[in-house]
Amino acid sequence: MVGPCRPLVVLFGSSIVQFSFSNEGWGAILAHTYARKADIVLRGYAGWNSRRALEVLTKVFPQDGVVQPSLVIVYFGGNDSIEPHPSGLGPHVPLPEYVENMKKIAMHLKGLSEKTRVLFLSTPPVNEKQMHETLGITGRTNEGSWVYSQACVKLCQEGGVICVDLWTAIQQRDDWMTTCFTDGIHFSSEGSKLVAKEILKAMEDADWEPSLCSTSLPIEFGEDSVYDLVNRDGKTLNVSNLKSNHHPK
Repeated sequence: MVGPCRPLVVLFGSSIVQFSFSNEGWGAILAHTYARKADIVLRGYAGWNSRRALEVLTKVFPQDGVVQPSLVIVYFGGNDSIEPHPSGLGPHVPLPEYVENMKKIAMHLKGLSEKTRVLFLSTPPVNEKQMHETLGITGRTNEGSWVYSQACVKLCQEGGVICVDLWTAIQQRDDWMTTCFTDGIHFSSEGSKLVAKEILKAMEDADWEPSLCSTSLPIEFGEDSVYDLVNRDGKTLNVSNLKSNHHPK
């Protein structure tokens, strides 16, 4: 029997993406949720901004790729928002350029195939005190994160791209500053649970055809088999159909 063709979901972004499989990260949660249903592929590049992402976009996502993604989840903005350095070096990207870069990224990804969907994550908040103490990073502020987050949300609204507003979502939790980060920027397991929950909800609410909601996708080779485990009553138990207890609450 030939199994179903699994959708390909690519996570594309900076360190928020690259580290998303560590510390019980949101990428790992997505991979667990979509086990035997979709392939979650990591394309994360720590320290990158939207300018650098745009420079390699066609290499990471070639127009003539044999298999094109069903969904690309994109995150850039935190590094872009860092205040400009007097030397002219560093990751800062002026807000108007950031907006144009993200529009170009969305346009290219949408053009990969008729069924390629795009979902953007906006710039999350930061715990400035924790960030300074653990990473020694200066020039990155929560206010700056808000400005770039708002810009991302707006460009998505105007361009018909689904956006998860992480800056707002994370701060809905009263203790976000002490529980959501490992170093003031990158997510703890609690922070990642929140991120994954928002992404999964956005995918569930999307009017994509076909749907990419995890509950709508078939389980690969999920049919009953004589090789399944056998219960005490002598009946087989198909463990592929058991509900997981590890989805984010």
